[in-house]
Amino acid sequence: MTDKNVSNVLWYKSPAEDWNDALALGNGRIGAMTFGQPLYERICLNEDSLWSGGPRKRNNRSALPNLERVRELLAEEKIAEAEDIVRDAFCGTPVNQRHYMPLCDLEIIDFVNKECEYKERSLDLRTAVATAEYSAGGCDYRREAFVSEPDQVMVIRITASVKGGVNLRLKLDGHDDYFDDNTPAEDHILFCGTEGGADGISYAAYLKAVPEGGEVRPYGSFLECSGCDALTVIIAAQTSFRCSNPRDRVRFDADTAAAKSCDELLSAHIKDYKSYYDRCNIDLCDNSEGASALPTDERLERVKNGGADNKLTELYFNFGRYLLIAASRERTLPTNLQGIWNKDMWPAWGCKFTININTEMNYWGVEICNLPELHKPLFDHIERMRPNGRETAKEMYGCKGFCCHHNTDIWGDTAPQDLWMPATQWPMGAAWLCLHIWEHYRFTQDKEFLAEKFDTLCEAARFFVDFLTEDSKGRLVTTPSVSPENTYLTGSGTKGSLCQGPSMDSQIIYELFTAVIEASELLGQQEEYAGLLRSLRSKLPAPEIGKYGQIKEWAEDYDEVEPGHRHISQLFALYPADMITLRGTPELAAAARATLERRLAHGGGHTGWSRAWIINHWARLHEGEKVYENIAALLAHSTSRNLFDMHPPFQIDGNYGGSAGIAEALIQSQGKVIDLLAALPAEWSEGSFRGLCARGGFEVSAKWQNCTLTEAEITPRADGLCRLVCPEKTVITCGESTVGYRYNDGCAEFTAEAGKAYRISY
Repeated sequence: MTDKNVSNVLWYKSPAEDWNDALALGNGRIGAMTFGQPLYERICLNEDSLWSGGPRKRNNRSALPNLERVRELLAEEKIAEAEDIVRDAFCGTPVNQRHYMPLCDLEIIDFVNKECEYKERSLDLRTAVATAEYSAGGCDYRREAFVSEPDQVMVIRITASVKGGVNLRLKLDGHDDYFDDNTPAEDHILFCGTEGGADGISYAAYLKAVPEGGEVRPYGSFLECSGCDALTVIIAAQTSFRCSNPRDRVRFDADTAAAKSCDELLSAHIKDYKSYYDRCNIDLCDNSEGASALPTDERLERVKNGGADNKLTELYFNFGRYLLIAASRERTLPTNLQGIWNKDMWPAWGCKFTININTEMNYWGVEICNLPELHKPLFDHIERMRPNGRETAKEMYGCKGFCCHHNTDIWGDTAPQDLWMPATQWPMGAAWLCLHIWEHYRFTQDKEFLAEKFDTLCEAARFFVDFLTEDSKGRLVTTPSVSPENTYLTGSGTKGSLCQGPSMDSQIIYELFTAVIEASELLGQQEEYAGLLRSLRSKLPAPEIGKYGQIKEWAEDYDEVEPGHRHISQLFALYPADMITLRGTPELAAAARATLERRLAHGGGHTGWSRAWIINHWARLHEGEKVYENIAALLAHSTSRNLFDMHPPFQIDGNYGGSAGIAEALIQSQGKVIDLLAALPAEWSEGSFRGLCARGGFEVSAKWQNCTLTEAEITPRADGLCRLVCPEKTVITCGESTVGYRYNDGCAEFTAEAGKAYRISY
C-alpha cells in the first residue's frame, strides 16, 4: 500500500471516472493522465509540440494605414467607430493561431478478469510515480507509471502476485481518425500521422511491451500479453517539430529504454526528478484534527464544507511545484493553458500561450520556489517570437523593436488572436514576457545570462519608443490598446474596450524600461539608449487613485461595466511588479486594498487563476488572514478532485499562481528587502520552510512559533548587500563569528559573501 504522506501524496479509494479526476504525469514534453481504472485503463497521452499546423504570416497589412485614424477617434472618445475599424483592419489574417492537440490514448484491457476489488490509486509527489492497486481472481495487481526525463519515455510496470497472472491487451488509439496507422506488429505498436497538411506537424508514438514470462503477440488492433508474470510497457513520442523523422526516433527511444531494467529506468527518473523537487519545502502546523489522513478527495470536500486543513495547503503547494517540473523542462515548450495535459481536439481557447496573464502566472513560482532552470522554455520561446514580433511591429504599427499581442502559439506567432475587442488589440504580450528575463536575473544574479538576454530586453523596449504617443495631458501612452478583457463606461454612457493608456500598459512599460536601464548600468552597455528610456519613463502615467479610492484601471477614471471582473490589471504594479509597496507607497497600497475589496464585493475571484492572483495581491499587502481566506476559496470553489485548477474549465495557471501565493505569504523580496512571514495567517501559527528564494540571489530557510520567527538562515548565491526586515536586536552569525550590521528603517543591512550561511537568531 502507498505511504500516504499527507503533504506529498494524492490518493483515492476509487478510480477516476472523469478526466478532471485523473492524475497527471509528465517530463516536460510527454504528458499522461492516468485514471487508475483496474480492468480497463485509459491513459490520455500528450506531446507538447503536437499542434494543429505549421507557421503562418498573419499580420494584417490594413492596420498601419488606419492607425492614425483610430488614434484620432479614441482621442475624440468616438469609441465605437475606432473599434469598428480595429475589428476589421487590425485582426489577424486568418483570425486564429494554431492550437494544441492531444496525441492518443493508451488502452490497457484485462481480457481474463471481469470483476475486481479496488484498493487505491495514488500519485507520490516525492517520486512522480502514479500507482493503482486492485485484486481480481485471487491475484493482487499493482500498476506503476512514470514519465522519465532522462530516458524520454513513459514507463508502466504491471505486476501480479500470481505467476502468469498478467493477461492484458494494449492499444494506441487516436482521436476522430486524425492518424495514419496504429497497427500492432510483434511486440510493438507504431502510431503515427500528420496534423495541418503538407506544412504541418508529423508525429509518432511507439508502444513496446517487455514481458517477464508469457508471450506477446498481435491480436487485431491490440498487442495481447498473456500468461506474463510481469509486464513493462514503454511509450515513446516525438514530432517533426524537433526531429526530422519521428517514426524512426520513437523506435530508437523505446528500444533504448527497453534495453534497461525497469529498476534502472525508475532509479534514473527519481534521481533526476528529486534534484528539483527536494530543493524546497514548507511545513505548516496540522489544524485538521486528524482529517489530513483522509483520501485527497475527502479532504478537499471537507474544506469545501468549511473545514480547516493546512496540510492540504501544503499538498497544493507541492502539487504546483510538481506540475512545473512535469510540464516545463529544458528543451521543451513553455507550459500552455493546461500545462501539457489536454484531451480535446478543439480545446478551450486553443490551449495556447495566453500572455495577458496566464502564461506569466504559470512561471510566477519558478524563482521563489528554487526552480530557475524551469524558466528556460519561456526564454527560448521569447527568442522564437522575436523575428515574428519584428514583422508585426513594422507591418502593423510602423515601429522598430518587436511586440506580440495577447496570445502566441508553438511558432511564436505575434499577430492579434481572436475577434474579441476586450482582449485582442493588446500589444503588450512580449513586453510582459520579457520582464521574466529580468526577474530571473534578480533572483539568480546571473550576469552572464543577463548579458545574453540584454538585446532581447532592449528590442522589446524599442517598440515603445516608437509606439507611445502623447495624450492631451502630455503623458506618453499606448494607443490603441485595452485593459485586458475588461470594458469601461464613459461619463456619457458609452461602453468601450479600446482605449488610450490603460494603466497596466504604463506599468509594464515602466518596469521594462527600468529593467533595461538597470541592466545597462550593470553591464556597462547601451548607456545612451538607457538615457533615452529614462527620459521617456518620466512621461509615463504613474498609478493614480480614482473616485472610489481605487487604483485607476484606465488613464481616465472610467467605471467598469463589470466591477467584479476577473482581471485586476491595474494592480500589476502591486504584483508581480513592485511599483506599489506598503513600505514605499502606503497611499497607493491603501488604494490597491480598496481595488481588491471593490472587485471582491462585486463577485470577483470567481475563476481559479483570478483567485490565485488575489492571493498574491493580499500577500503583498501583508494581509495574512485574507491570504488564508482566499486559499480556502481557491480550494473550495476552483479545485477539482485531482487538485487541478478549474477556471472552469481546467486551466493550470491557478495551480501555479496559487503555489506562488503560498510562498509569497512566507517570503517577500520586493524593493531590495527580504521580509519573512510578511503575510503569515494566524492559522499557520507554527511551521518552517526551507530552500525558498529571494531577489538578490538569496536562498532562505526559517522557523517560527506562535506566529513569531525563531530562527532563519540566508545563503547568498553572489556577493552583495543583504537587507533583512527584523527586530533591532537580532543576532546574525556566520560560522562561529558574529556579523555586524547597520540597522536602518527596520532592516539589518550587511554585506554577504556567496556560498556562506548566515544564521539569524530572533
